[in-house]
Amino acid sequence: MARPGGRSARVQEAVHTAVRELAEEVGRDALTVPLIAARAEVTPSTVYRRWGDLQALLSDVAVERLRPEAPPEDLGDLGSDLRAWAEQFLDEMGSPAGRAYIRDALLGDADGNNAGQCSAYAAEQVGVILARAADRGETAPDVETVLDHVVAPMMYRILFRPSGHDAAYARRLVAGVLDAPA
Repeated sequence: MARPGGRSARVQEAVHTAVRELAEEVGRDALTVPLIAARAEVTPSTVYRRWGDLQALLSDVAVERLRPEAPPEDLGDLGSDLRAWAEQFLDEMGSPAGRAYIRDALLGDADGNNAGQCSAYAAEQVGVILARAADRGETAPDVETVLDHVVAPMMYRILFRPSGHDAAYARRLVAGVLDAPA
């Protein structure tokens, strides 16, 4: 079992940092396990033992990069909070970097754990927004309804129709879920 803050955590941080730095310097397509290992000051066998292959490593890094850095902004009402979050989510995930992270997260995810983790990030953020609304006495849909009617259509567009989505699209999805009966 890995000890939090122990050697395992240091190796993971060094390797993740190496991936991010090298992707910026040489481009993602030029990444190799030996190159990453050298930058992280570990052996390639350490990387292979922990992640298995380059794609699994890139998937792990992507999942970490897709983790929200802060709770959603509190603008004072459900509609404003959910619109702002959806616009930001669409902007970040729909960017070239966001789409690359999504692709990497999914490609190295044979068992579906990384996809589930990314979904959990979105559900957690939506849950914070809905809990705030409930605390204010607002009527709100449940998390799964927001995921089905806001997040899922945005992800479909991001993955399969990467143009033609913008803040107005996110606002329409939010308006639809807030106007729909719960």
